[in-house]
Amino acid sequence: MVKRGEHTMVPSSGKVYYITFASPFGTGYLASTSLGVCRIELKKDRRDDFFQWLARIFGQNELVEDPSPSAPALEELDRYFAGRLTAFTCPLDLRGTDFQRKVWAALLKIPFGRTASYREVAAAIGKPQAARAVGSANHANPVPVIVPCHRVVGADGGLVGYGGGLDVKRYLLGLEGAV
Repeated sequence: MVKRGEHTMVPSSGKVYYITFASPFGTGYLASTSLGVCRIELKKDRRDDFFQWLARIFGQNELVEDPSPSAPALEELDRYFAGRLTAFTCPLDLRGTDFQRKVWAALLKIPFGRTASYREVAAAIGKPQAARAVGSANHANPVPVIVPCHRVVGADGGLVGYGGGLDVKRYLLGLEGAV
């Protein structure tokens, strides 16, 4: 099983389970493998991106609409959005390059209600000159919110870049009391 901070990849069962859910931004999408959450999209208008990503990463794996495998993650997301959860514990199945997974592991160490700059994240993974590459890895984060890429800000503390849109980033940081 792939957990926070670990970089070992274990093949999943061949099935990818997905559900739709209500997020503060409208209909969201969540996918899990037998190992854990592998993808989240928070906005309905990103539905095509969600399914295209699953097809690109998991290829011919069977895609099954089934809420059961994702129930623990969905319950945690509901509690987070209600302001009653500050740390996620659901298992993750993170698919990405070694560099991306190092960045995502560093993001998981940014405490709730806090932020870090791209430069700080780059230094945390031992690549102090890689702030732009950290930004690219952030943008590729397949499980936003749970892997808190929204907590990464510009060097001056300003809100810059977020794949889900700056409105979503502002909302999440506000929810956490970091803005």
